[in-house]
Amino acid sequence: MQAIVCREWGDIETLSLEEVAPPALMSGGVRIEVRAAGVNFADLLITRGEYQEKPPFPFSPGMEAAGVVLDVAEGVTRVRPGDRVLAFLDHGGYAEQAVAREVDVTPLPETMTPPMDFATAASFPVVYATSHLALVHRARLQPGEVLLVHGASGGVGLTAVEVGRALGATVIATASSDEKLAVAREHGADHLVNYASEDIRERVLELTGGVDVVYDPVGGDAFTASLRCINPGGRLLVIGFASGTVPQIPANHLLVKDASALGLSLGQLRRHRPVAVAAAMEELLRWYAEGRLHPLVSQTFPLGRATEALALLQARRSTGKLVLTVGDEGRDG
Repeated sequence: MQAIVCREWGDIETLSLEEVAPPALMSGGVRIEVRAAGVNFADLLITRGEYQEKPPFPFSPGMEAAGVVLDVAEGVTRVRPGDRVLAFLDHGGYAEQAVAREVDVTPLPETMTPPMDFATAASFPVVYATSHLALVHRARLQPGEVLLVHGASGGVGLTAVEVGRALGATVIATASSDEKLAVAREHGADHLVNYASEDIRERVLELTGGVDVVYDPVGGDAFTASLRCINPGGRLLVIGFASGTVPQIPANHLLVKDASALGLSLGQLRRHRPVAVAAAMEELLRWYAEGRLHPLVSQTFPLGRATEALALLQARRSTGKLVLTVGDEGRDG
């Protein structure tokens, strides 16, 4: 099979398209013929050796995929060969075949009209599950509360806007340009802040007087500004550090504000609370079927052009999700 292969830590230029053996089907595993794979910021980190987990070489990046079940290990009952599915992966999505744990595989509902296409399905697991679990399980966002979402036009930020609206919150979106903010508004943001030309704290206080929950996949200055406009009892969700700067949280600010800083690692939740992740996916797919979620796949690339997609993501010039199409999906596209 063909796969994008990482053989050494480094920038995306070290990745190559190669012919490799299919991955082995482990106990409790599901083998998937990959039709599409989502592109995530974590894929950049894992190829540099900067991610929390470092797979043994050689490996393929890719933490989410969609396709058709080819085979299942003995005892697997959640899916069967021929099923259309989406899946979480530790890595390995940038390939024509991938193997996932049964608990990490979600069947695409056959009754969904119209059916979710593979590119949309591949864009769904990581970002929507992250936002749902962060806002529902960690921050316990309530109807009527004010949610501040940084990087609100990006893959994970845009889903936080949608999930926040689905939960009944007032959503303030921040981004670096008016074009990106327009995308956030189309997906449900109530208020917009262009942090390239506006002061986040001043604008937020002007709009709502403060925020109850902050969803921050950016870090750096955005996190610092969030501390200065959070309401008493507020919750700051640490999702990632796309800015490249990991903020140092001043404990005295949390004390004075009576605020909480909460981290969320989807990988840890998948390992230690897989049932909660599976339940989140079921609710998210139901919301999608009801028309409450509108995943944005802004661009697709065939598997062999994976480095182009990663370069676009690295330069922060994309909105929504970038997706790799694989096999017939890629050839048709």
